[in-house]
Amino acid sequence: MRTLALVPLLLAGALLSACGGGSDDTSTTAVSNEVPATATASIAAFASYAGALDASDAAEPLDVSSVTPPTSDTDEPVTL
Repeated sequence: MRTLALVPLLLAGALLSACGGGSDDTSTTAVSNEVPATATASIAAFASYAGALDASDAAEPLDVSSVTPPTSDTDEPVTL
């Protein structure tokens, strides 16, 4: 009778030990401080890129010295 009570405990222990660990978060997303060329391809792409940026004081600033935002005389203004 005692061995029957140990079987579920051993199975539960085996399942719990199999589920633990393995949280190697090695994301290789390169963080760049330059605006990509695809963001200046169109007004919609630039607005999408600028709207997706995180407002963080801890992040490195973007290098916008070589960026010329796209303009249009006919399109309506886009809100970010």
